[in-house]
Amino acid sequence: MIETAYAKINLALHVRRRREDGYHELETLFAFVDAGDRLSVASAERDSLRTLGEFGGQLADPFSNIVMQALNALPRSQGWAVTLEKNLPVAAGLGGGSADAGAVFRLVEREGVLPDDWHARAAKLGADVPACVRSVTAVGRGIGTDLAEVDSDIAGMPVLLVNPRVPLSTGPVFAGWDGVDRGPMPGGPVSAIALGGRNDLEAPAIGLCPAVGEVLAALAATRPWLARMSGSGATCFALYESASARDAAQAAMPPGWWTMTGALR
Repeated sequence: MIETAYAKINLALHVRRRREDGYHELETLFAFVDAGDRLSVASAERDSLRTLGEFGGQLADPFSNIVMQALNALPRSQGWAVTLEKNLPVAAGLGGGSADAGAVFRLVEREGVLPDDWHARAAKLGADVPACVRSVTAVGRGIGTDLAEVDSDIAGMPVLLVNPRVPLSTGPVFAGWDGVDRGPMPGGPVSAIALGGRNDLEAPAIGLCPAVGEVLAALAATRPWLARMSGSGATCFALYESASARDAAQAAMPPGWWTMTGALR
């Protein structure tokens, strides 16, 4: 079996308050790109994981990888030999590990039926994992695990992902948030939420990684429909009215940056 681990982006990410448990209360609009990592699975006597691809070498210990954790979290009739083609950068705000785990859940579902408590099992692996299991547009609340799927009026819109090849850990970015509640995420169709929303983590991310600001400026110069940082960075995304505009924007990015093109699912 083969499954794509779709790249996650946050069309909006509003941080509302710090919680006593160390997490942050937030409102976000998850969306997914029709490109990402690639998992292939074959039957085996016991579970194993092999990593390859541009960023496969950055996953030093496969046994602590979230793919193996997802395998251990779900009942299966036999072992799996998993090959992970790591095309998404690590610590990049694209939910790469969460997307990989979500792909494992979908593979298990293809083999049979997910347990009724799949959402709770996914949430134990990470706050983004439940959204990545379905990989469809959804509003996330709480720490991002309280989900409401929504129909998207911008499905199919061309997307450009850009990363300056600088890893950015989630914890320090959230720790750098200034604690100011700038208000709830707007309502309405997905397009209105995206255009009227914001990412409250952009400022602390730029403070830790100035290259994020450079990426946003470079994307803004291509006149996109929308450009914003995804998650806690350092990847930024831009949406375009046409694939030709997206591809021209990709060609305009500095040669040292990582880029990926696709469309919203």
